[in-house]
Amino acid sequence: MPRIRTEVQVMFFDTDCGGVVSNIAYLRFVETARTLLAEELGLALAEMAQTQRYPVVVRTEIDYRRAAKLGDRLAIEGWLDQLDRARFWCAFRIVRPEDDLLIAECRQMVALIEMPAGKLLRLPESWEKFRATKDVDLSDPV
Repeated sequence: MPRIRTEVQVMFFDTDCGGVVSNIAYLRFVETARTLLAEELGLALAEMAQTQRYPVVVRTEIDYRRAAKLGDRLAIEGWLDQLDRARFWCAFRIVRPEDDLLIAECRQMVALIEMPAGKLLRLPESWEKFRATKDVDLSDPV
């Protein structure tokens, strides 16, 4: 099952006036991790630009567990969580490795869209190999 891990350091622009990470910054951290995960799934950035086929977020669920602060180093882990016919879910954990503190958990439902028509596409046949992995929930077909 494809998994990624990336790290960030909390910068001034990630925080509010109290030095606490803003909720929108967590989504940017997840956006970076999801892009890296898409590459692991075979959706390379350059190829997307050529084919005009893009993964588009259609739902985000996020639970903020603890506050991250200015200067914190955070690790964002992402993995393919669920596969359907025309959508997939990615899951993410944001932790502070220094003390293994869970900062946030997130899931995003993503669909593949062909532009400029905005046509919904089925997931690539090459992803069938991920269905065999028992971590993937097949109980919610499209």
